[in-house]
Amino acid sequence: MSMISTIEQIKAFAARCFSHARGSHDWEHSQRVYNLCMHIGQVEGADLEVLEIAAYLHDVGRSREDESKGGVCHAEKGAEMARHLLAKYSIAEEQKANIIHCIRTHRFRGNHHPETLEARVLFDADKLDAIGAVGIARAFLFAGEVGAKLHNPHVEPEDTEPYTEEDTGYREYRLKLSRIKDRMLTAEGRRMAEERHRFMDTFFQRFTQEYEGDK
Repeated sequence: MSMISTIEQIKAFAARCFSHARGSHDWEHSQRVYNLCMHIGQVEGADLEVLEIAAYLHDVGRSREDESKGGVCHAEKGAEMARHLLAKYSIAEEQKANIIHCIRTHRFRGNHHPETLEARVLFDADKLDAIGAVGIARAFLFAGEVGAKLHNPHVEPEDTEPYTEEDTGYREYRLKLSRIKDRMLTAEGRRMAEERHRFMDTFFQRFTQEYEGDK
């Protein structure tokens, strides 16, 4: 089986894993991450075959995390699912191990550090899709999915709980999104993150001003 055919089969498997996915972490997110991986990977000189497969598979365990309300780590679950899937294909063992490592280490709140160039590229691509204009839209989409308020200005975000009505778009910005640019691992990822961060920062400043009626 050719690598192109293999990748198409893996892509089809991944797409099926999102048949009942929430909009904030749907198949379109994986496709955007794929596009970012191809861009950053070319700039950084990464193995694009590894990146293509890892990008398509990186969130296949996401539905398990959502169902458990955060109790299951989607990166760990996704790596396990990928290991079983990749065993069926004639891909170099070193590439398989790298793909699984990429998936296991892509999570912002994860306990594993990306050690390979490809893992660092996937980490950056996934984080870039969480900031900027798309990141803002996804933050509010996720808040709606868990039944959160539009804003919760009378409580510090650090004192609130995820997957509750307090899990607002602004909370996600304060606790996670505002910190992403400083966690980027590649030069191209950092360049792109700086621009997206500036846009996002300006938006949330304006958002709080409008919410309070100051603008």
